[in-house]
Amino acid sequence: MATQESDIDKLVDLIAERVRGRLGVSLPVVQAGDRGVCTNDENEDCSSCGSCVVRRPWSVRALESAGASRVGAPSGIGKVDGGFAKMIDHTLLKAEAQRDDIVKLCEEARKYRFASVCVNTTWVGLAKSLLANTDVMVCCVVGFPLGAMSPGAKAYEARDAVRHGAQEIDMVMNIGAMKSRDYETVFEDICKVVKASSPAGVKVILECSSLTDEEKIIGCSLSKLAGAAFVKTSTGFAKGGATVDDITLMRRVVGAEMGVKASGGVRTSEDAARMSEAGATRIGASASIAIATGTTTGKASGY
Repeated sequence: MATQESDIDKLVDLIAERVRGRLGVSLPVVQAGDRGVCTNDENEDCSSCGSCVVRRPWSVRALESAGASRVGAPSGIGKVDGGFAKMIDHTLLKAEAQRDDIVKLCEEARKYRFASVCVNTTWVGLAKSLLANTDVMVCCVVGFPLGAMSPGAKAYEARDAVRHGAQEIDMVMNIGAMKSRDYETVFEDICKVVKASSPAGVKVILECSSLTDEEKIIGCSLSKLAGAAFVKTSTGFAKGGATVDDITLMRRVVGAEMGVKASGGVRTSEDAARMSEAGATRIGASASIAIATGTTTGKASGY
């Protein structure tokens, strides 16, 4: 990886001292434990698009045993074994998504009892009403996909989403503030969303492809201090997605207390296995990828 493992602790110590002086807080770091490895057939042609939940259930079981708590799957995936349906975030974040698309998404989630549907905030109320009297959660994105909103505006969006029924919030970190070394704004941004979202858990999307290793360490540390439930690699709308190096670094910084989600660019079963081994506890697949034949087309919608 760009930053050698032996240098990570030095970076964290340096960052902790720097941020402690500016925020008055410390940045704890916990070593990651051993990780399991996916045992998928290496010869299988897999796009890691989510269709494995129907076509390759043993692959999903392997990811589950390796530590993944959820996998992503797109709309139209078909009938899924109920034993691991609860691992799936059924996601649709495309700007052109219409009401009928959201209705279909929720009908599929309701039928197959997925863990959640993940939508933009404008659809939270509809999703909540469609999923009433089910155990399918409603997850939504906040400050998506740029993360450039003010902390107050982002917190308001999160609070409004929770009031309308959102049970999980995926927020995008203020990337510009991070790159400006304005750590107060980054920390305030996350803290306000965490507080506004309660009792919903918050996942902080770092957009790793836009950050240096030092910035990723700071982002993970501040997310942990602010009380977020997860750190996540990317939106799927930027220039790059999840990498093994990023997952390894993020897991090392947040320790075992937080979740780490690999999202964006996970296209093969081998990719997913490497992410899980590196410390990812959730694997996200794109909701905008056409899957009918098990091939990958189109641009990622964010998962």
